[in-house]
Amino acid sequence: MFRKRPAPDSEELLHRLATLTTRARELAELRRSQVELAIALQRDMLPADLPVIPGFHLAARYAPAYAGLNVGGDWYDAFMLPDGRVGLSVGDVQGHAIDAAAFMGQVRAGLRALASVTGDPGDLLARTNDLVLSLGKDLFATCTFMRFDPATGVMESARAGHIPCVWATADGKAGVSDDEGGPPLGVMGGVEYPVTRYRLALGGVFVLLTDGVVEGPALSVDDGLRRVVRLAGIAAVAGMDAPALAAAVLKNAELVGHDDDAAVLVVGHDTRAVPS
Repeated sequence: MFRKRPAPDSEELLHRLATLTTRARELAELRRSQVELAIALQRDMLPADLPVIPGFHLAARYAPAYAGLNVGGDWYDAFMLPDGRVGLSVGDVQGHAIDAAAFMGQVRAGLRALASVTGDPGDLLARTNDLVLSLGKDLFATCTFMRFDPATGVMESARAGHIPCVWATADGKAGVSDDEGGPPLGVMGGVEYPVTRYRLALGGVFVLLTDGVVEGPALSVDDGLRRVVRLAGIAAVAGMDAPALAAAVLKNAELVGHDDDAAVLVVGHDTRAVPS
């Protein structure tokens, strides 16, 4: 039995389908390569180490967007300031992929450099805002910066369009920061960023995070923040250290299927070692 040859128009259709399939595979491979490059660049832009502060513990975690989508742009940072205090920051750049990761590196590096000139959180964010505007990238970033004094436990905070932090005390009380905040970095010039003071008491924790930690396809930011507040309160009562709490917060983000990058920075007052 002989197989009947397809009509000429059928052959053309099969050829077109084969061509489209090949192009789809090539585009998928290109997309995969871009995502892998963005993730590698993003991770390379984040600090390799966090400062060691006697009497306190610091930890940070980062996870790219769930299933590799929308990767790029979130950061965390912690570094010593010239006066012995500690700068803490988290932020999120508008956009995704390689451009966002590269722009994030510029903003984070600029903020850190400017912090050596002024450690005041409000002034620092104002100067960083001017820097972002000067880059002319037509991008913006949200950010929280805290100046932490290990000698007193005082934390001075300023926010630029970013979600609030989460705090908890040793007796399990927990909530979100209530600082007023200002507009995101790079939106407009001549703005001010109010500074709010907190105190990290013995056994307490502060959790700085990006919206990818608390927001998912079926989870609002407010609901996500409430979940982290509960986690922080339980962790403080249990004496959980910063690495364990950071891992738990990030695990919670993964369970809700976060569709954006997620960055977490935790600072805790260690009950086992009180600074002199």
